[in-house]
Amino acid sequence: MAARATLRLAAIMALAVSLLSLGAMVLQYRLVEDRLMAAQTKLLSADLDGFAALYDQRRIIALRQAIDYRATAATGGEMLLLLDRNGTVLAGTQPAWPEGLATEGEGFSVAPAREFHSGDTRWLAVARELPGGFSLLVARSLQPVDDTLAAMRRGMWGLLAALLVAGGLVGWLAARSVMARIGRVNDLADRVAEGALDARLPGTRSPDEFGLLETHVHAMLDRIQNLNRATHRLSDTIAHELRTPLNRMLQKLGRIEGQEALTADLRAEMRQAIRMFDALLDISRAEADQGTGGGLVPVDLSTVATEVWELYEPLAEDKGLLCTARVAPGLSVLGDRTLIAQMLANLLDNAIKYCAAGDRLTLTLVEEGDRHLMRVADTGPGLPEDMRGEAFERFVRAERDRGIKGHGLGLALVRAIAARHGARLVLPNGARGFVLEIHWPRLQQSG
Repeated sequence: MAARATLRLAAIMALAVSLLSLGAMVLQYRLVEDRLMAAQTKLLSADLDGFAALYDQRRIIALRQAIDYRATAATGGEMLLLLDRNGTVLAGTQPAWPEGLATEGEGFSVAPAREFHSGDTRWLAVARELPGGFSLLVARSLQPVDDTLAAMRRGMWGLLAALLVAGGLVGWLAARSVMARIGRVNDLADRVAEGALDARLPGTRSPDEFGLLETHVHAMLDRIQNLNRATHRLSDTIAHELRTPLNRMLQKLGRIEGQEALTADLRAEMRQAIRMFDALLDISRAEADQGTGGGLVPVDLSTVATEVWELYEPLAEDKGLLCTARVAPGLSVLGDRTLIAQMLANLLDNAIKYCAAGDRLTLTLVEEGDRHLMRVADTGPGLPEDMRGEAFERFVRAERDRGIKGHGLGLALVRAIAARHGARLVLPNGARGFVLEIHWPRLQQSG
């Protein structure tokens, strides 16, 4: 993606430079062409004025001699014609009036200078009627002008190609530098998204916009990290502080005599509250360790799944559930064995709690590409459709389940443990009952 963005920016910069250069070249070309044509027109006017002055001073014979002399010395790039009133050529380089040259009115006047073609050559001509009915034509070949412009065009195209290459190279280098710095921030964002809130960009900040952006990102991350720590500290403190007096009260209830039913209910409620605080502490610890990788060791996922299943299968069968397990052997992950067992136990406990007799409970663990797929499925009531988006939030329970014991932290703990291990949770659409897929990253074997 970054490579495509770099090439796109380089292409845009090269195109922009080329278009600006092309516009400047076209303007320069037009200016040169206009100046060359103006110079040719000026030379023609000077020639015509000189011949006209000679005619005024020394009349027709001197003019014919001068034109014959010029015609003899002409190299092919000049055209001279002296005509009488009938259009007969009296002197010059041509036997007749050029076919491609139109005149003004009925005479042989051409003003201002006009272009015409004779063969493959462009010419620029002026003509004037002299006293006595004579007409004089002076023309110059535009081949030198065309050659100059052609050479200029070739140079312009070559320069444009060089600018296109140079602009692309400079654009690529500039875009690469920009994308590299953006990539640093993106990499940091990825690490933070994985849970490494203490991740920061190395090195000193540069005194430009990117440096300012990095400074702001670091300040934002510092603020988030401080708030996250404060939240975890608050959660831990509340859980610890409330758990301690509850345990004391639970112990004191054992001393009350004669009210066994009341004390049993109170004990059950207190144990439920203690389990809730334990779950909150477990979630807090799992979230605090998310993205760090610390404390994770190779774990035989197949063995853990089998052991937890063997523990909960009798409980499920006692409730009348139809149980099936398919666990592929030898699948390992990098993880915390206790947390993985706790996650699976939560899922199986939920299934047993919410399913009725005759429902089916299935555990599947198979290898799938570069991941291990663990699938826990039951045919119980499942999740209400409006709860799928918040199923993994804390204290979320469906209204229909309020009468079932629980605190709404089971799936929140599952999510925290999955995030701790880099596993991905998926709730398939259209599944009957409750189905949760856990995609575990496979343990990379060294060597």
